[in-house]
Amino acid sequence: MTPKQQRGEATVDRLLTTALQVHTSCGRQGFTVNAVTAASGVSLGSLYHHFGSFDGLAAQLYLRCMGQLCDEVFAGLTRTRTVRAGVRAIVQHYLRFTEEHRDIALFLHASAYSGHLTAHAQEIRSFKETKFAAIADWLRPHVESGAVLPLPTPILEVLVMGPVEETARRWLSSTYDIDLRQAARILPDRIWASLRPLPDGAEPGPSATPFRA
Repeated sequence: MTPKQQRGEATVDRLLTTALQVHTSCGRQGFTVNAVTAASGVSLGSLYHHFGSFDGLAAQLYLRCMGQLCDEVFAGLTRTRTVRAGVRAIVQHYLRFTEEHRDIALFLHASAYSGHLTAHAQEIRSFKETKFAAIADWLRPHVESGAVLPLPTPILEVLVMGPVEETARRWLSSTYDIDLRQAARILPDRIWASLRPLPDGAEPGPSATPFRA
């Protein structure tokens, strides 16, 4: 790598690191291009050179944060022998990451309500599909063996990740009284129960009343 390339990588890292710090300290409303350039000491022209726009910077920060979260949460899946153990590992790692890296978790959850990622939606979707493939790869043999309900993969992912993501979102919002450690004890068994096949002869429960506008 040439010295120029090294300087470019250092600038990119400085901008991304500073952007996360600005978001943490100033919130979504204070997360602006002027705030990031002022805090980082990097010129607006340099930011646009590396990211194309402020939305491009926000999208790359999202990808970096999502990658860190997924790598932490899914790293231990291949070492678990049962679905129940895998679910417990996902829940515990996700909630521990949320608690230890509140800044990253807050940015990920807050970004869902911002317009910064719209122009890069396809890139983000492809990245998330690649990362979340770890869940599909882990579940597949358990579905084939009959240990897990044979549901569409997106539904299985929702059953596994939905409760833990919502728990983290509520904890980050500070609006709800959520104990992450209590959730880490309770959620794994509840999620596992939703993945288990029905006992022989059991019938599904009554259909829920449809939502009405």
